[in-house]
Amino acid sequence: VQLQASGGGLVQPGGSLRLSCAASGIIFSIGVMGWYRQAPGKQRELVASITSGSSTNYVDSVKGRFTISRDNAKNTVDLQMNGLKPEDTAVYYCNTKLVRTTTGWHDYWGQGTQVTVSS
Repeated sequence: VQLQASGGGLVQPGGSLRLSCAASGIIFSIGVMGWYRQAPGKQRELVASITSGSSTNYVDSVKGRFTISRDNAKNTVDLQMNGLKPEDTAVYYCNTKLVRTTTGWHDYWGQGTQVTVSS
């Protein structure tokens, strides 16, 4: 299973970006899909997650600005980021948990995508 993330970039404060992540391979189901981020000198933190039943969870700092969504049929997860702030600058990582494959249940990480918010 591989996770391919895209959509990062440079944006001015107040701007928007949309991150996308697609899981490929032989996948029977994915329990939770989410996005983490890691800023320089800081620990990686959960930004948002969504279950297969569409229950969502957000870190307090992005509530009301970010929206996570997924397409279970396509095994994709998106993160719509509005009202971006300089403190949102980080490398963003796609993550999947409880992925059922031919070899059992696994967790996976995608490659990071840089998001920079700066004027």
